[in-house]
Amino acid sequence: MSGTARRRRRRQLLPRTGGEAVAAVVVLGVLGLALRRLARFLQNLDPYLWPVIFVTAGCAAAVCGTRLVRRRTVRRERARRLERLRMPLHEVDALSPDQFELAIRDLMARDGISARHVGRRGDQAADVIGRDTDGRVIVAQCKHTMFGGRVGSHVMYEVNGTATPVHGADVAVVVTNGGFTRDARSWGDRNGVHWIDRERLRAWAEEGSSLHQVLGLATPASGRPGG
Repeated sequence: MSGTARRRRRRQLLPRTGGEAVAAVVVLGVLGLALRRLARFLQNLDPYLWPVIFVTAGCAAAVCGTRLVRRRTVRRERARRLERLRMPLHEVDALSPDQFELAIRDLMARDGISARHVGRRGDQAADVIGRDTDGRVIVAQCKHTMFGGRVGSHVMYEVNGTATPVHGADVAVVVTNGGFTRDARSWGDRNGVHWIDRERLRAWAEEGSSLHQVLGLATPASGRPGG
């Protein structure tokens, strides 16, 4: 880790507001009280129970340590897979609509965007919501088709009407493995609703271009690949 990254991490650990400082003092006070009560309990404990306590604590620590290592291993492996993620369009075409939404989430994560899948009934025209390293909120509506269908203008209207007011979007995008009608594309361009059709999806998913590159967005100041 570079010196700049270490300094940034230290700054993130320090309280940034008066509320955070008060919360930190309260937490430290509660922790101190708990430690004092634990010390009193141990002083009054039968000494013959100490070996049992040590063995139990050791076993618990070993179990917790094993789980922690396993979780970190899983997270690192997922991060490595995402960094290498490429999705040929014939694989995208074979996905279900739900799988397509998850694939869009993973592609955003590959590009350094913190993304979550929110698609469900009543999702108000949002299937994936992400935040890039500059703090911009990206809301994606996903339209999967098996037959090269085209997305119409009504989808663009829906996204435009909910992306910012409901989901707080800075960037709204509709993505499909099919196409868009001419009216949908031109309306989106005029009203700030980005669109990713089959060819743009090929560049993003198959060729490895970042979402920012595909949409023509400014690259975040962090300089992370794609985000």
